[in-house]
Amino acid sequence: MDYKDLAELIFPEVKDISYYEEKYPRRELKEGAIVTRYAPSPTGVMHIGGLYQALISKKVALQTQGVYFLRIEDTDQKREIENGTMEIIKSLKSFNIESDEGMTSETESKGNYGPYKQSERKEIYQAYAKHLISQGKAYPCFCRAEDVEQIREKQENAKIRPGYYGVWAKCRNNTVEEMAQKIKNGENYIIRFKSPGREDKKIKHKDVIKGNVEFPENDQDIVIIKADGLPTYHFAHCIDDHLMGTTHVIRGDEWLSSVPLHLQLFYELGFKAPKYAHIAPIMKNDNGNKRKLSKRKDPEAAVSYYEKEGIPADAVEEYLLNIANSTFENWRRANKDKDISEFELQLNKMSVSGALFDMVKLLDVGKTVISKYTAEEVYNKSLEWAKKYDKELEEMLQDKEYSLKIFSIERGNAKPRKDIAKWSDVKDSIIYMYNKKYEGKEVTHENQVINNKEEIEKILKLYIEKYYNESDDKQTWFDKIKELAGELGYAKEVKEFKANPDKYKAHVGDVSTVLRVALTGRTNTPDLYEIMKVLGKETIRDRFSLFHK
Repeated sequence: MDYKDLAELIFPEVKDISYYEEKYPRRELKEGAIVTRYAPSPTGVMHIGGLYQALISKKVALQTQGVYFLRIEDTDQKREIENGTMEIIKSLKSFNIESDEGMTSETESKGNYGPYKQSERKEIYQAYAKHLISQGKAYPCFCRAEDVEQIREKQENAKIRPGYYGVWAKCRNNTVEEMAQKIKNGENYIIRFKSPGREDKKIKHKDVIKGNVEFPENDQDIVIIKADGLPTYHFAHCIDDHLMGTTHVIRGDEWLSSVPLHLQLFYELGFKAPKYAHIAPIMKNDNGNKRKLSKRKDPEAAVSYYEKEGIPADAVEEYLLNIANSTFENWRRANKDKDISEFELQLNKMSVSGALFDMVKLLDVGKTVISKYTAEEVYNKSLEWAKKYDKELEEMLQDKEYSLKIFSIERGNAKPRKDIAKWSDVKDSIIYMYNKKYEGKEVTHENQVINNKEEIEKILKLYIEKYYNESDDKQTWFDKIKELAGELGYAKEVKEFKANPDKYKAHVGDVSTVLRVALTGRTNTPDLYEIMKVLGKETIRDRFSLFHK
């Protein structure tokens, strides 16, 4: 009996690998086109780091006219959550990351290289495992969990490197006959890779992001097919990335130490290895110390956080590209109105140590992104968010015509308003424009330059009786506020006041602040002229009248 006979005994019904090599031909793409994948496990809440990986994978494929696909790695079925695949797909879609191929729902997919769920590719992995066994490069291992645990304990007591390798690989040197007899006897087994490596040898590897790295060669006889017939991650990803034509594996740098094993598997399977690009994790400043963003400690680690807060997907994408490449900020500065797709991401310019996550910076990006939206876009996106998360805001936005007038204030001009960073900011930023919400609100001028009640009443009364005209254009409106200021002993120009502060009570800016606070209860708002145009004469009169009852 030889290894081919053993392989046939273990996998009698499995097709020859030539079937799969023919079924999944090499992709016909232009030279330099990159094929990437995002390959998550459906085991829980999606992490911002996963979104980051998917975004980068999609971006580099897109900019080279390549292919980006979504593969679900669900071979660890004990940890899988219900509808886990759909949660991943929905999360990616909500951030504009749709795949060219791959899973489109729990059960459906698109593309010619599927199935794109590893649990549905069992026969494929077994075919390649059979191929390795027939070459003497893999073998059945009959060790029970307690046997492996005993090996580990002995290694720990002897203070030597743990693992199933060399003399510790108990089943490695069984004869073909011994293995066959055990199988015929009904003994349980798994399939292990027979590593040809030696730990005292070194391998050199060039990572696309990390650069040149050196590792000890792999000598571990890892499990490639588990007792349930499904593969381990290490084995499955090699088969999948070969058959699916992946050119670049972009993944978290926690996998960097697996490179010697993965390269060895590719070589022993007779495959060309893809290029590896290991992304440093997104870090957080925690009282002066850098640490990884944690699902347990940091709400912003979960992708769902951004939707709940209403941070636009465009802003998150823009910010993550900013983290990914230090060149992005200068590019954006020079190309304020260009679509983000025109930025060329370079993997070799990504941070080796991990960029710090900065919520303040992300919200600044959010303000800039939202400032470029039309009033209609702001309305639609606010309403969509409010329907899920804020019933009061949803109610406020029912009058679309009025809401659009509000959102049109200081929008579409050279310097648009930047007071909204996320949709959860919208209610507070516009609530004073709604009379029912404003009624009964206590408005105070206490901390303003002009805070004397009689003086405030005088300004408001004179303005509404003599100077206000709702048909005035902006320049006429402002000229009248200057006239009002002059009539009451205030400087018409700020520079006049600064030149002769003793000559005036205050200046025109302080007078307009009185109007602003009386109308909105705030000192900082978008353009006051535009606010007054939307509120209208009746509302202005009503709000001013509150100060001279």
